[in-house]
Amino acid sequence: MAADTLMFSITLRKAEKTRRYSISSLGHSGWEVTQEREGETRHVFYDDWHRVERALAIFRLEVSELTARGWQEIPRFEDLRT
Repeated sequence: MAADTLMFSITLRKAEKTRRYSISSLGHSGWEVTQEREGETRHVFYDDWHRVERALAIFRLEVSELTARGWQEIPRFEDLRT
């Protein structure tokens, strides 16, 4: 199932650890919410916008906490090479 529109995407790195977060619109099919931690990927598909909002709030909170602890955002063009 290919994503139609990327709504949120960020990759963070600290030392050898990487975290990736993304939310993509799948048009009328809903949304795909993806989280990757140290190579383990979790995909969830939602058709309820309120669940997507909740997932986005959790992602933003976690990203804020990680960057406060020294994690660095990796620009998308660099992320494609890893």
